[in-house]
Amino acid sequence: MTNKISPVEIDPKDTTRAMAFELWMKAPNPMVTLFKTFDVTNLVRVSKKKHLKFNMLMDYCIGKAASSVKEFYLLPVGEKLMKYETLAVNTIVKNKTGEVSSCDILYTEDLSEFNRDYLKYTAEVANTCTDRDLSESCMVIGTSAIVDTEIDGAVGMYSGIFNNPFIIWGKYRKKGFKYYLPVSFQFHHTQMDGAHAGRFLEKLQIEIKNIA
Repeated sequence: MTNKISPVEIDPKDTTRAMAFELWMKAPNPMVTLFKTFDVTNLVRVSKKKHLKFNMLMDYCIGKAASSVKEFYLLPVGEKLMKYETLAVNTIVKNKTGEVSSCDILYTEDLSEFNRDYLKYTAEVANTCTDRDLSESCMVIGTSAIVDTEIDGAVGMYSGIFNNPFIIWGKYRKKGFKYYLPVSFQFHHTQMDGAHAGRFLEKLQIEIKNIA
């Protein structure tokens, strides 16, 4: 069940993002992209052993890592700074027409519950070709898995409308007995600084290594 608590507008001056709000809200391109290669050996093993989708596990780890970084609960929307109570992870789904649709999955700490929601809603979106959008109640982390090829990274396009953080990856790579995955992470500078983004990426690596 989706948490329907709506975000609330807050005064940037009452937050640690006051200066960033002044500096970056009207910047021509306030987005920053970081690149990091993750050791996903454990994720691949868990995926194969428990017959769980690799991308579902990535989405879960992203949600779990983000949930412990308070900046993820703030997002510039239009000219306002909004505070959220919940997070969701977006995934791109190939629908029955061969095109792509968008599916938001509410983050929950229970992996079994998150997996059930992932399988249920991605199947619904694939069959109906109708996007599932939780942005009215959740701060949504966008993701795109380009699994047909290996990529070194990607820089997203800033539209001025979608200010949400966005993560892109391709096929993981095997080197010896380990698997690696280059990832790009784009974020709005009003929402967080490079240090916060770096902390999130470090937490993400920890979650990937610790998931069982």
